[in-house]
Amino acid sequence: MQTKLEHEQYNEMLRHIITEIQTTRVVVARKVNTAMMQMYRNIGKRLAVEKLEKGYGSSVVKRLSSDLQQEFPDTTGFSPRNLWNMKNFYEFYASADEKVQQLAALLPWRHNVLIMSKVKSLNEAEYYLKLALENSLSRDMLLNFIKADSYRHKVLDNKAHNFTIALPENLQEQADEILKSTYNLEMLGLKHPLKERDLEHALVEKIKYFLLELGTGFTFIGNQYRLTHNDEEYFIDLLFFNRKIHSLVAIELKVGTFKPEYIGKMNYYLGLLDLQMKQDDENPSIGIILCADKGKVDIELALRDFNKPIGVAEYMLNFPEKEIKELINNEMLNFENN
Repeated sequence: MQTKLEHEQYNEMLRHIITEIQTTRVVVARKVNTAMMQMYRNIGKRLAVEKLEKGYGSSVVKRLSSDLQQEFPDTTGFSPRNLWNMKNFYEFYASADEKVQQLAALLPWRHNVLIMSKVKSLNEAEYYLKLALENSLSRDMLLNFIKADSYRHKVLDNKAHNFTIALPENLQEQADEILKSTYNLEMLGLKHPLKERDLEHALVEKIKYFLLELGTGFTFIGNQYRLTHNDEEYFIDLLFFNRKIHSLVAIELKVGTFKPEYIGKMNYYLGLLDLQMKQDDENPSIGIILCADKGKVDIELALRDFNKPIGVAEYMLNFPEKEIKELINNEMLNFENN
């Protein structure tokens, strides 16, 4: 009969072995996937070398598909459509540097096909490759980020913040990377008009999805986070910690248009966080004011005289109707052409 100590030792051994098996499976799966991507790339390269194009090359690809499926009856993936995808895969990444090609090799094939069919540049592809790998995104979740044009909002849009004057130079770029210009909150299923508390509750209920939208490195601490000073109470809507920049991140939610007075309140909250919560080895706390609309206020001017790092961003609850129609039309055209 096992003693309590022996039982605990067994459980520890079991956990260790399970972790070893799971880790090995991941490594093996990645190696298999990488080998598969290399095979697809080589097949695509041969099709490109033969200069096969849809139209006059369709009969050749159909014949090739039939012969490959007959030769490898237990293997899927050699349909005419997928063979064309392999050619596109080779051509799309032909001019990419080794780092980007390695990222593509780590991602499942259907993820790669999705990215190739939706993006317009290698820079954009690299962004979504990293996003999918760092967050272990399913194909459907990746599609949602692409439909929301996460690349443009994260990388291309001008961001509103004072990080260049409120943070040390070595932290400015990192802080800029964790801030988006626009956040997609469509997953909440909400519509305007709504109250700030309703928005907060919805975000907390779906915190897993909001963390994905925020980006890599965020850990949720709490909502309506209570701070006290001089017998007064203050409540931060949402409080996070970002492991990449090693800073507390406070988010204030505003359902209307941005107003300059929001900055003073956030600046004070950040001062309290740095005074009461920030550890000695942590960087200054950062604030994000998340509004339904940035409005026409000169945000750079409004931020200029504040010494705490603050960013201002918008959120959207629904895709604009025009974008949805264009997306559907493009999907239909892609379907008809394949």
